[in-house]
Amino acid sequence: MEKKVAIVTAAGSGIGAACARELAGRGYKVCLLARSPSVVDLARELGGIATSGSVTQPDDLERLVAETLEMYGRIDAVVNNTGHPAKGDLLDLPDEDWHDGLDLILMSVIRLARLVTPVFERQGGGAIVNISSFGAQEPSLPRPVSSVLRAALSSFTRLYSDRYAAQNIRMNSVLPGWVDTYPVAQADLAQIPMGRVAQVAEIARVVAFLLSEEASYVTGENMRVDGGLLRAL
Repeated sequence: MEKKVAIVTAAGSGIGAACARELAGRGYKVCLLARSPSVVDLARELGGIATSGSVTQPDDLERLVAETLEMYGRIDAVVNNTGHPAKGDLLDLPDEDWHDGLDLILMSVIRLARLVTPVFERQGGGAIVNISSFGAQEPSLPRPVSSVLRAALSSFTRLYSDRYAAQNIRMNSVLPGWVDTYPVAQADLAQIPMGRVAQVAEIARVVAFLLSEEASYVTGENMRVDGGLLRAL
């Protein structure tokens, strides 16, 4: 049986790298995008390929998809991982920060979906998982750009799933809480019922599940992976 192929963006470190490792461990051929030179070493370690670039640059996304198809001839899964947009006071943030955040969080997903959806259609299916944030469901005043645009990403996820579900093409979003990739204030840690932050591998396992056939009837969802942080039903 032909091995499945997964694209992972912002895969040089953190959640992106963890997703790449998890998927490679499950038998996927991985095609990684990142600005960091470390992505080349990771791709070599995992037996995949790497493209140097940014999710905010349409040409880099086009090159990523073209190189993936040239090497493997198919794409079965996509993990849309990104960095974090600017933080600041709600009305003090300049237009540039909002536009940069739009490119980073939302347009990167839309642009890559435009590129891979025709491939999925030809193959008879495919799956996308977006790495979002708990801020999509509980806006955080210190992080207004992230909160607003991740809520928009949730809306796009729902609309995309409505549009393509009948063609066996699925899209879901994962909403991590605090993760071990950066320090967490004690006050924030105290709000987590599990009493600890997530390990990136824990996020990656949920992503891999959502991409798998085990989740074949799951689409359009925002899956919180936050140790019980958000209390809304």
